[in-house]
Formats: sequence, structure tokens, C-alpha cells
Amino acid sequence: QVQLVESGGGLVQAGGSLRLSCAASGRTFSTYAMGWFRQAPGKEREFVAAISWSGGSTYYADSVKGRFTLSRDNAANTVYLQMNSLKLEDTAVYYCAAGSSILVVATRPGSWGQGTQVTVSS
Repeated sequence: QVQLVESGGGLVQAGGSLRLSCAASGRTFSTYAMGWFRQAPGKEREFVAAISWSGGSTYYADSVKGRFTLSRDNAANTVYLQMNSLKLEDTAVYYCAAGSSILVVATRPGSWGQGTQVTVSS
């Protein structure tokens, strides 16, 4: 298991940008695929993006494709979610997740962070 701590959430106007970070503990970070999910009020948690252990492969939900970019720095044990052109419907609590592969992290992550709030205002 890896421990995950998200940061970088906040309040931003529509059209603006935010960068979320997820810091992981443990020396095995570079062996995990990583991902982000989000949960809006009254809605189920949904997949946002995932990245392979090497960073060579990424996968995005259609709703964020072209606006969000997921990257990782294995030396820093951190993944980053750059969110541009934010929309009102991006408002949610964003959760970092880890898994053994992109498929696993996108469908049944083994580890979760505590979440960070992103609020997009008009």
C-alpha cells in the first residue's frame, strides 16, 4: 500500500487553471500506476485520468480530454494534474489513487488519498 496526500485545490473562475499534486510515501512509488477521480455533490465518484508507472502512457475521461494533463515525477514521488479551461461542471472533490496498472487504477484502485476540493465559479 502507498499513502497518498493531495494538494492544490481551491477556488478558480471558469476558464482558469489549477494544478493538483499528489505526494506518495514509500520507495515503491515508481512501480504504481496513478490516477485521479472526482466526486461532485450528489454524484458518484468518477474516473478522470490515469498514468502508467513510467509516465509513458496516459488515459483520460472524455470530459477532460484536451483540457487536463496528467504527469508524474518518480524522483519526487509525485503526480500532477494540470487542469486548464476549467468549467463549472469540474467542481468536485478530487481524489488521487494508485494501482498496479492503468486498468487497475482506473477501475479498482488499491489506495486513495483524502481528497482536495476544486470549486469553479462563474
